[in-house]
Amino acid sequence: MKTIGIIGGLGPESTADYYREIIAAYNAKHSGLAYPEIIIFSVRFNTFLELIDAKQWDQLTTLLLDKIYALQCAGADFAVIASNTPHIVFEPLSKKSPIPLLSIVEATCNKAKEMGLKKVGLLGTQLTMASDFYQKPFQAQGIAMAVPSTEEQHLIHQRIFSEIELGIFKDSTRNELLAVIKRMIAEDEIDGLILGCTELPLILTEPSFGIPFLNTAAIHCDSIVAFTGEQ
Repeated sequence: MKTIGIIGGLGPESTADYYREIIAAYNAKHSGLAYPEIIIFSVRFNTFLELIDAKQWDQLTTLLLDKIYALQCAGADFAVIASNTPHIVFEPLSKKSPIPLLSIVEATCNKAKEMGLKKVGLLGTQLTMASDFYQKPFQAQGIAMAVPSTEEQHLIHQRIFSEIELGIFKDSTRNELLAVIKRMIAEDEIDGLILGCTELPLILTEPSFGIPFLNTAAIHCDSIVAFTGEQ
């Protein structure tokens, strides 16, 4: 059985959710009190945000690579990043990593293809919505992707970092997010929605308007449990 290494703290709420999701996914496949071995390295969130804001991608890659080496030294056989936004540097990071890395984007793309989705909406941080690290693999699989308007992106980003990352879940914010999704269904004709921030499933807990919401954290956790290799 492989030992799981998690780079967490980006942010803490989703890291705690990852731990619960992995345990739940593992228990769904195994009886009794058998749990996987998990090592978590919780990164300083403010340092991460400073590098993101400054678009210092090389420094971000180095920061994350240092944590992967630490996880390897602690006994991890493979590693994951419990956040969507840092996957902007996943490609150079995976090339330098001493242990395998499992991508949340790849896992989500595989799930969308399995579900037969044709055009999905993407919600997340402003960087995730504005970048192409999600769009490229989906387009390669023949799945179109739509993102919110610039104004909507700003609203979503602000709510994530001023509320949801802090564990604050307001009905008013949930309704704002649902209004964006409803518009995207009507105007962009999406048939599924990617919750491309691992905190979003904490507030958008149920699918709405007749389309599936893809919980990227839960999908990633399922792929993590599968990769441990224990049958």
